[in-house]
Amino acid sequence: MVLKKGGPTPLSGMRERVARILVIDDEAKVAKSLQLVLAHEFDVSRTTEPERALEWLQGGESFDVILCDVMMPGVNGVELRNRVAEFSPDQAARIVFITGGLLVPEVRKLLDSVPNTCLEKPLDLDGLRELIRRRVRAAWHEAGGAI
Repeated sequence: MVLKKGGPTPLSGMRERVARILVIDDEAKVAKSLQLVLAHEFDVSRTTEPERALEWLQGGESFDVILCDVMMPGVNGVELRNRVAEFSPDQAARIVFITGGLLVPEVRKLLDSVPNTCLEKPLDLDGLRELIRRRVRAAWHEAGGAI
């Protein structure tokens, strides 16, 4: 980076790396809303179909953070995480669950079975952005700055 008046500017031919975020939520309005509020800072993909997200991940797509609803028809978020862990433990670890049902015993039991972070709806959007930034910085440092 070259520092110029007004802040850092990437060197010619270089771009700053933008964190890739995947939003998985069966409610289209929730998925779209999260994409819209995060897209100003991050590269955000979204799907309402957990099976599609699984296909992307199995196909080699990689995300810095995966925001995943817990209760979805077909494949729930924890089941999706466990299936991803079979072929990509690092991607499974990047899943952050989002739920509106933390007090429901069934949801609590599912979440207690995995080590992933869980956020409760309604989301604190500033807090969510900061969580994403912290996770990306930590991954960058773990990789020796070579992400």
